[in-house]
Amino acid sequence: MANETVILTRKIQILLDEPNIEKRRAYRNQLHEWQSIVYKASNIAISHQFLQEHLKDLIYLKDEARIKLVDQERYADGIFTTSQQNTTYQLLSKHLKGKVRSNIITNLNTAIFKAYRADRKAYAKGEQSLRNYQKNMPVPFSGHLLKWQDMIGERDYRFVLFKMPFRTFLGRDSGGNKKLIRQIKEKQIKITQCAIRYEKTGLFLFLSFEKPIDSLILNQSVVAEASLSLEHPIVVQVGQELYRIGNKEEFLYRRLALQAARHRIESSCAYNTGGHGKKKKLKRLYNFKQKEKSYVQNKLHVYSRQLIDFCIRHQAGTLILVNQTPKNAMARQDVFLLRNWGYHGLIEKIRYKAELAGIHLIIE
Repeated sequence: MANETVILTRKIQILLDEPNIEKRRAYRNQLHEWQSIVYKASNIAISHQFLQEHLKDLIYLKDEARIKLVDQERYADGIFTTSQQNTTYQLLSKHLKGKVRSNIITNLNTAIFKAYRADRKAYAKGEQSLRNYQKNMPVPFSGHLLKWQDMIGERDYRFVLFKMPFRTFLGRDSGGNKKLIRQIKEKQIKITQCAIRYEKTGLFLFLSFEKPIDSLILNQSVVAEASLSLEHPIVVQVGQELYRIGNKEEFLYRRLALQAARHRIESSCAYNTGGHGKKKKLKRLYNFKQKEKSYVQNKLHVYSRQLIDFCIRHQAGTLILVNQTPKNAMARQDVFLLRNWGYHGLIEKIRYKAELAGIHLIIE
């Protein structure tokens, strides 16, 4: 097994744990300001990385101007006084010092540089446009800055971040976040990176951590062949045993019903009584959009979980998604498939669950 751990990210709702209204408002404004700064700085940093990479390809410049943009200490013809990654750090540090914490600048620059390096080949071929970061981009920081404190009741935890008091809001905790936080406090699980973000539904903490891959008895020579389709979301076969996961009616019936209800509400919104703002008039419409999204995500999680469990039962160490590339091309041309059946979302959930179980995934 190549990797013994896998990086997972858990999203946890949190609250500002400050009884004083004025202080709580000041903390909230500070977080909003940081999120706005991070969003603008991200677009500036990735634009600089792209410019540095492609300035030498501008054929309309003089030859002596199109020199190699690299560190002069490593290459004789380089003009940088530092590494390519550190150039944008110096840029961000110069403009943001005193506005945000230095730890945020460091983690932001690292994340932007990694994202650019991952997509640079697609940029060079013209297959992808430069990333455009949105206003809801999370504020990154190092995991060691989280100072966990005592529990509140039987479920939630207190912690301090940048001298701001917070508390978790775990609710029913169906995802096992209480156990995860306890393991982090006891240093059984290592945090790799964290981020915090304001969304429409509240404030959320993103924890990226290393989770050991389950030590399962799997045989790489045992191959499970799976096919994704609209009639049956997943059809998987190991040897002579064939297993169908879900069906068209079961998946689409509820989703199309939610879409029909949303369209009826959308048509009637024009006749809602005014005077209380747009948000209140469209509240039911927003709720149905969220219901459809939650339904689809839940179904994709259930289907992918059943597929991986089937492979584990048969000790299949290799999983092949058969003829998936032409199906993706067909789905892009079919408006109904593109709107109602997300191959990409299902594949991503299968991918990380397979990696967590130690199953080698092949997409044909």
